[in-house]
Amino acid sequence: MRAFIMGGLVVALCAVAFPAGAQTVYSGSGATTITTVNDFRTALGSLNPNVAGSLGTGRREINWDGVPTTLADPNSLPGNFFNVNSPRGVVLATPGTGLLVSANAGGSPAVEFGNINPTYPGLFAPFSQQRIFTAVGSNIVDVSFFLPGSTTAAFTNGFGAVFTDVDLAGLTTLSFFGAGDVSLGTFNVTNIAGNETLSFLGVLFNGPVISRVRITSGNAILAPGQQESTTTDLVAMDDFIFGEPTTNAVPEPETWALLLLGFVLIGTQIRHRRHIERLYSTTD
Repeated sequence: MRAFIMGGLVVALCAVAFPAGAQTVYSGSGATTITTVNDFRTALGSLNPNVAGSLGTGRREINWDGVPTTLADPNSLPGNFFNVNSPRGVVLATPGTGLLVSANAGGSPAVEFGNINPTYPGLFAPFSQQRIFTAVGSNIVDVSFFLPGSTTAAFTNGFGAVFTDVDLAGLTTLSFFGAGDVSLGTFNVTNIAGNETLSFLGVLFNGPVISRVRITSGNAILAPGQQESTTTDLVAMDDFIFGEPTTNAVPEPETWALLLLGFVLIGTQIRHRRHIERLYSTTD
């Protein structure tokens, strides 16, 4: 609760329950992955072109397959590629050493990060052919939203990602953050037994409140000597699907309460002024 004193009037602001933070979770794995992805796509709206500027509604997607060979394994992907080169309103970052898109078949290096470790193509599988994605030197990727093609921070109403080879429960997650980097919650990706499996997690909020998403993939990094075990889960990513980035953020509940208070005070002042005017007109 927050109290304000204005003109001798004490006004108490309580937490008001507004629906801005409500969310719907779309989670699927194995055979249900494609159905869940399509349900999430439908909820977000039609697919928008990869152009600068916000289109207000609909969705954008990243499937990695259009990344030039010169920016794929073994070369690093620039974090702003999907905001500058191919404007979709996303900037990627990691506490590791870089970002990596896997190579296409028929060339060198090997597909599905076989360049890092020759066993990895037996662990991972693409959702949309044929490239997948990972951080280098970390299992964390931060996704920040901007008006496509600009440096203006933006918000989205939903974000989802496809993961491959999620074996252990509770280790692969999506953490959402709003204005001021306030936490909007952390959600677990469904695990499924076996290699070359697929899982999807998407979270849709009641409005554009998401400024950043932190993706945690498993509990270990992809590295030459790193193998999976009963306690080590190596996870890679494929498609990212998200609502159109926009600057029209939905206010947090406290902001709504402040706006409501402002309207109440304005109305009170108007009524008070009219009352004084009536008194003066009566005594004239």
